[in-house]
Amino acid sequence: MTDPIIHLSDYTPPSYLVDSVALEFKLHPTKTTVTSKIKFSANPEAKTHALRLDGEAMTLKYAKINGETVELNPDKTGIDLPEHLLGKGFEWECEVEINPEANTSLDGLYISNGMYCTQCEAEGFRRITYYLDRPDVMTTFSVRIHSDEPVRLSNGNEVARGEGWVEWHDPWPKPSYLFALVAGDLVAHSDSFTTMSGRNVALNIWVREGDEGKCSYAMDSLKRSMKWDEKTYGREYDLDLFNIVAVSDFNMGAMENKGLNVFNASLVLASPETATDADFERIESVIAHEYFHNWTGNRITCRDWFQLCLKEGLTVYRDQHFTSDMRDPAVKRIEDVVALRGRQFSEDAGPLSHPPRPNQYVEINNFYTATIYEKGAEVVGMLRTLVGANNYRKALDLYFERHDGQACTIEDWIKVFEDVTGRDLSQFSLWYTSAGTPRVAASSTFDGNTYTLTLRQSTPPTPNELEKAPRHIPVAVGLLYPDGTEAVATKVLELTKAEQDFTFSGLQMPPIASVLRGFSAPVVLEQKLDNSLRAYLLAHDTDPFNRWQAGRDYALDILADLPANPAHVAAEFLSAMERMAVDDKLAPAFRAITLTLPAEGEVARKIAANGGVPDPIAIHKARRVLDIALAQKMTGTLPELYMEMAVAGPYFPDAIAAGKRSLRTRVLALLTAIEPDAASAAAQFAQADNMTEQLPALGLLIQKGQGAAALQSFYEQWQHQPLVLDKWFGVQAGRSAPDQAVNVVTSLMSHKDFNWKNPNRFRALIGTFAMGNIAGFHEKNGAGYKLVADWLIRLDPINPQITARMTTVFESWRLYDQPRQEQMRAALTRLLALETLSKNTREIASRILG
Repeated sequence: MTDPIIHLSDYTPPSYLVDSVALEFKLHPTKTTVTSKIKFSANPEAKTHALRLDGEAMTLKYAKINGETVELNPDKTGIDLPEHLLGKGFEWECEVEINPEANTSLDGLYISNGMYCTQCEAEGFRRITYYLDRPDVMTTFSVRIHSDEPVRLSNGNEVARGEGWVEWHDPWPKPSYLFALVAGDLVAHSDSFTTMSGRNVALNIWVREGDEGKCSYAMDSLKRSMKWDEKTYGREYDLDLFNIVAVSDFNMGAMENKGLNVFNASLVLASPETATDADFERIESVIAHEYFHNWTGNRITCRDWFQLCLKEGLTVYRDQHFTSDMRDPAVKRIEDVVALRGRQFSEDAGPLSHPPRPNQYVEINNFYTATIYEKGAEVVGMLRTLVGANNYRKALDLYFERHDGQACTIEDWIKVFEDVTGRDLSQFSLWYTSAGTPRVAASSTFDGNTYTLTLRQSTPPTPNELEKAPRHIPVAVGLLYPDGTEAVATKVLELTKAEQDFTFSGLQMPPIASVLRGFSAPVVLEQKLDNSLRAYLLAHDTDPFNRWQAGRDYALDILADLPANPAHVAAEFLSAMERMAVDDKLAPAFRAITLTLPAEGEVARKIAANGGVPDPIAIHKARRVLDIALAQKMTGTLPELYMEMAVAGPYFPDAIAAGKRSLRTRVLALLTAIEPDAASAAAQFAQADNMTEQLPALGLLIQKGQGAAALQSFYEQWQHQPLVLDKWFGVQAGRSAPDQAVNVVTSLMSHKDFNWKNPNRFRALIGTFAMGNIAGFHEKNGAGYKLVADWLIRLDPINPQITARMTTVFESWRLYDQPRQEQMRAALTRLLALETLSKNTREIASRILG
């Protein structure tokens, strides 16, 4: 079966614009009726006035045009309106019936544990009523909700209510993907915020009864986000009310619907006992992300879905900047780069590679990717680096002024920077339109007192794009003397050609180049440094990112070599790591992340880049060997460091305390590596009064094969807390020994609390196994591949979005040996053989196989 391909080049303006929308819902679990009254006017920019309204999975009860009943014949994807009745403008009215209870795709209007909820991005509104369901059609919405549910919410402000109904009006024009409705038995955690102009905004986080005590941190994050956006971008909130609703069944993390954000409950609910420091930071980040969308996504949206990175990349950059200001900016930058390399670099290097602005797709839901989000954010960051902070702010001010209320393109975005700076950014725009991760090779010469740095760039071929033009790459560079002093402070070099020389004069002696400081561009740096030089940079580099990178590269070299030389661990590396770990001039969070070894997937990519074939089992063992070597080297310092990082007093997820706990957790892992009885982990598990200390101790006990009693205790303690049970499932899938993992996961699938239709629970077990237990997933017998494929086949008819995203666990199949390749190919081929396979999953599986 061949699904139709949608091309960017085929974009045409809508034939009609929408002046206003009035919706009336009569909610019922299986027979909800939706009456819509929509005023259309002909678009003068359109080439035709034929009109097709999108619509799926609904029953049309009646339709009227200008008050007159019309007989229409909708098909599976929409309805064509008779052109001779439309003219220059008309009023459309229809009533449809939908079945929220049967909507397991969680797209459109559905029911989650008795609560009515919507998810309309990207194309869910067409499952609610017939409409021009595209982002460049923006209008105002009025919504009346009839229901006996005590809480009934929609976008904007509440304007009227009566017995059994509530009416909402959103005065700001928006596309249909930002529509939202929630109705259920909910309670509010309420607060307020006073804007910079003095307006009072009511804030509510709506949750199920019993969860209202877990909303304080989310509310605090929201208020800090609102204040930060005013200070940093001059953006003020524009409604009298801001609602957030926590939902148990949700395909995504959260959704920025205007004035009514809908969140996965895992990104709202948190208490010290049930959430880790990482959970709290993630809540802070996502709350900010969705709030920031109010201007970068809602007030200004994207013209079509090919421009998705316009709103997502910019908003990710904004939320990363916010978190950096709230926490340690150096550690945040490292965390972001680790995530980028782990997800986006591998995506760019494989069959799913695509530009931040793709030029074609089959299913738009498949393009909510790391390239759109994280690489999109990196492109924004590079723009800021090139034009400077002041010009960046001027360009954003112009962007908001010029395009408020519009649906825009990448060209509109680039133009404001060109107009502010007078620079030609056409070459820089290739970052948006070209796929692949550039390689930048650095070499140098020193003659007299002049240092010459030569930079060469190239980008490997990607699917449908073999020839790559040079990019405009900002490369931040500093030069160091051997005593650790800076010969040249950080300077941004602009690499625009395939090869360029940059000279530095007046130097006293040959310097050491610290290249790509702060990870100034999303590239792979190729710089020949021996490990002694890396040890030097780990100790002396004044740029914290490159200091961390030196240790990372050293560890990667060791881990890539260990499978072939299992007894070889460089003493110099161990000594350098020990010195760094106990250096109290460094923040604990920085020490923790530097002491953390590269993940197994990163090591596999390193081996492949060196021309080898990675063995997942050997890599898993190599990481254990290096952990033990580190622990043995630090035997005398680990117990004291562990005690030193204990945080006194009540738990709070602030950056300083969280940093100390992160280093304490890493030290605990090293202690456990050399303890035959895992005594330290057992003691921490027994004594922990917060999830940040309890969960990693449990994981270490499982890893040592001594977790049975602790797992039972954990389950008995938390069996009535769904989000904590997700952790219980996940820690077993992720930390079980590779040769036992398939059996552990298979056993958990029959557990009474494994609800595979819930996205959080499915991701916790199946997702953590496939992405978090690399060696277990890639066991030689192929049982991991078969297990995942079996569940994808089962899930696809229920929830195509989650199935398609989970199918990407096979994207690196060509990285491994021939037997594993054949087994993964067989799993994908089995998926594609299904006649009823969704177009979501079919597109991903087909692209992976090439």
